[in-house]
Amino acid sequence: MMHCAAILCDIRSVHNVGSIFRTTDGAGFEKIYLYGVTPSPLDRFGKVRSDFAKVALGAEAGIAWETVSDIKDLITVLKREGWTIFALEQADRSMPIDSMKCDTGKCALMVGNEVGGIAPGILALADTVVEIPMLGKKESLNVSVAFGIAAYALRSSATTA
Repeated sequence: MMHCAAILCDIRSVHNVGSIFRTTDGAGFEKIYLYGVTPSPLDRFGKVRSDFAKVALGAEAGIAWETVSDIKDLITVLKREGWTIFALEQADRSMPIDSMKCDTGKCALMVGNEVGGIAPGILALADTVVEIPMLGKKESLNVSVAFGIAAYALRSSATTA
């Protein structure tokens, strides 16, 4: 059985995060880690944010999530526990997404900020960096759309690995 987690780094949009929560539920992910400015499902009073809930459609209640203050510590712990960290990013060492293979059975998919992506110091901690080939004039997809494509590619990589 394959175990999947998501790591969201400095995603600004509540709607993007809510959409990713819904996608992780649909793709059978176990946990979401929120880092930096990434909004959580709860407001400062501990109540579910209505703008979040509108997009997540209850997924925030069905998937474990945690806000982390030190992303490097999180990745170190996950690696120690046998997790493979995949980063979805356009970078010099990126490989096409269809080459992604989860051989360990425990894989985390990391995505970053809508404008700047994953910070270089964090990106360097990933085991593998993958990207979605762009065939049109635009250089990238919305982070929640890209996450959805990568989440299902990661899931299917377990059956073909």
